[in-house]
Amino acid sequence: MSDLLGSILSSMEKPPSGNSERNKLLQKQKKILEKQQAAQRAKLTSFREKIEKTINDFIQDPLKQNYKFSPTDKVYRNIIHDVADIAGLCTYAFGEDEVDRYVMVFKKEYAPSEEELKAYRNGEEWDPIKAKEAALQREKRKLEEVEESNKKDFEVEPACNYASKYEKLLGRDAGIAAAKIATPNKQFGFVPSEQKKDQRSIEQTLDDIQAKKKLKKAHDAVQSVSETSS
Repeated sequence: MSDLLGSILSSMEKPPSGNSERNKLLQKQKKILEKQQAAQRAKLTSFREKIEKTINDFIQDPLKQNYKFSPTDKVYRNIIHDVADIAGLCTYAFGEDEVDRYVMVFKKEYAPSEEELKAYRNGEEWDPIKAKEAALQREKRKLEEVEESNKKDFEVEPACNYASKYEKLLGRDAGIAAAKIATPNKQFGFVPSEQKKDQRSIEQTLDDIQAKKKLKKAHDAVQSVSETSS
């Protein structure tokens, strides 16, 4: 009897333990995660293949200088940057992240200027014809400013009002006359020779100096004789 009972009990399945149930749940979750990751990888692979075809068509088209992609998430933008870099293109991202940020690719021979990039960053459309016209207008204004500046007659103003200065000392009429004499030469910035008080030449000046010396010597000699006789 005991042998029969023992054989029956041994043939019965043991009740599942807590660890067994937990392991089954973890295995199930792992399979779900692996399935999601595989789907994501397939989605990214498909997106990359699509971008490679788009960029290849863009490169083969001689009429296109740049191409603008639709706004997308960062992970997809990274794929666009990577594919474009491998293809030898210039890439830039514009717009606000997580809102409307997008990628533009440019052929290197048509790399954008700073003004073009500034327009895209400001959310504006770039019009090369209008930009060229605006640049010509700016250049025209600069040339006009230079020409206007060259036309101006820059006159040298005296350091002080000579008419007012001499009017206080000599009276109105005499002050005006003195101011005219004292006005500096506007062209060269110094008093011309005709306005100098001493009109003598260098030779005349030297002769006058020698004459004064001789006169002084004669005067000193007379004075010396006078003192001796006294």
